Amino acid sequence: MIHAEVLFHIADTLEARKSADPKSSYVSELLHKGEDAVLKKVAEEAAEVLMASKDGSKLHLVREVADLWFHSMVLLTYHGLRPDDVLVELKRREGISGHDEKAARAAQQG
Repeated sequence: MIHAEVLFHIADTLEARKSADPKSSYVSELLHKGEDAVLKKVAEEAAEVLMASKDGSKLHLVREVADLWFHSMVLLTYHGLRPDDVLVELKRREGISGHDEKAARAAQQG
C-alpha cells in the first residue's frame, strides 16, 4: 500500500519548483502564471474527472483523479499550504456526520 509519504514528497518537489526557472519546469511555469492559471487547470482537471467517471473506465478515472490531486497540490503550494493542512482537516472531520459538518460550517458563515 502506498502511504501519505508520497504526498509529502510531491509537496517538497512542488515547493522546490516555486523558485525554479519557469522555462525548465511545468510546475514553475504554472505557478509563475499566477493563481488564475492554477485555478483554470484545477477546474479543467475536475471536468476531466467527471468525464472519466461517465466513461466507465476505472483506469481512466484513477489517472484523471491523480491529475486533479496533483494540480490541487499545486494550488496548495501557491497558497503556502501543504498536504498536512488538508489531512488535519480530514482528521478533524472523521466520525462527524456530513450533515452535521455542513450545518456547522453554515452556522460559522452565517
